[in-house]
Amino acid sequence: MKFGSGPLILNVGGTRYSFPKDMIKDFPLRRVSRLHNCVSEKEVLEVCDDYDQERNEYFFDRHSEAFGFIMLYVKYGKLRFVPHMCELSFYNELIYWGLDRSNLEYCCQRRLDDRMSDTYTFYSEEEEELKRQRKKELKKSSSSNRKWLDRMRRTFEEPTSSVAAQILATVSVVFVIVSMVVLCASTLPDWKTAENNSVEEHRYTENLMGPSGIIEAICMGWFTAECIVRFLVSKNKCDFVRKPLNIIDLLAITPYYISVLMSFFTGENSQLQRAGVTLRVLRMMRIFWVIKLARHFIGLQTLGLTLKRCYREMVMLLVFICVAMAIFGALAQLLESGLDLEDKNPAYASIPASCWWVIISMTTVGYGDMYPFTIPGRILGGMCVVSGIVLLALPITFIYHSFVHCYHELKFRSARCGRSLSLEYLN
Repeated sequence: MKFGSGPLILNVGGTRYSFPKDMIKDFPLRRVSRLHNCVSEKEVLEVCDDYDQERNEYFFDRHSEAFGFIMLYVKYGKLRFVPHMCELSFYNELIYWGLDRSNLEYCCQRRLDDRMSDTYTFYSEEEEELKRQRKKELKKSSSSNRKWLDRMRRTFEEPTSSVAAQILATVSVVFVIVSMVVLCASTLPDWKTAENNSVEEHRYTENLMGPSGIIEAICMGWFTAECIVRFLVSKNKCDFVRKPLNIIDLLAITPYYISVLMSFFTGENSQLQRAGVTLRVLRMMRIFWVIKLARHFIGLQTLGLTLKRCYREMVMLLVFICVAMAIFGALAQLLESGLDLEDKNPAYASIPASCWWVIISMTTVGYGDMYPFTIPGRILGGMCVVSGIVLLALPITFIYHSFVHCYHELKFRSARCGRSLSLEYLN
């Protein structure tokens, strides 16, 4: 279609925007860029509601304020919700102009997910149509190398993004379970590697070539290769290193190679026997691999997200406990060991020792290793238990509601990825 003389004008809800004709072809909004390929009036009216060819003005009966915020995204690259506008209505505008939720800032994506999960609203057909259009454009504009990197990144970072990602996540979970089983079994008395401490270093050197050592090496090889591949295909290497789960992966991988090098260089040298303690500590750090399961299980993700969002409530809970420990610990030491000089309770000889009794009483654990003898001390113990129940229950309510909210949010995201996974499997 041939445009008239002068700039191209978009009239959205009565607000006019003027652009040079050269910008239309590669315009970030796909609905606007489609105007460049229109060759007939029918095709133009499929894109807009009306047009004036002489003035190069195209009319769109859409929300003008929402389009203003979308134009801010075109100019500055940041897309946020319009204040005092329904999130679902703004998302409808995004779909109309050819954008999706991934263009929103992360905080706005969370708001949209919360809103959609509360109202059980899904946009599967519109989203899939949008994804199909984006895939067609990527085939024309993106190179094969970049598409391959994006696919690899999604496969390793998002376990529910594709069938291949599901298979990879399953294999990773199997290796984690096998590694944990071998670690636990190696501590059994009947296990071949569980010998006396005097030959600990020699035992560990031999264990590297034994069945458990081979299984451990295979598991660590898989974890190392997975971590290296995820690092290579990541967009931002600095952000990759700063992520908590990636830090945990590094903490779980590094001790294995350090322990292997230490056992190789020390061997049976009697002057380096103390290295055996370090080897055992490093070997036990493999337990961090259990946290790696958070990549694949929504429950662990919910727990981590809840702790991240409720750190103020957690700090408040710790403050309550510390204040109560200081008060009840000092009073318990005074009543049990400070007043009666002849008949002292040796368990309450100091305030730190009394604080141990306070913490196990407030949490209603009650080991029974120490308890008050005097009547005032027992009355104080009852008050300590009751106050512990009250103080612990106050912030728990906030943490519980945050946990439920985080669970529904992550469950909704998982269901959204599951729909795209099902479509990929059917295709």
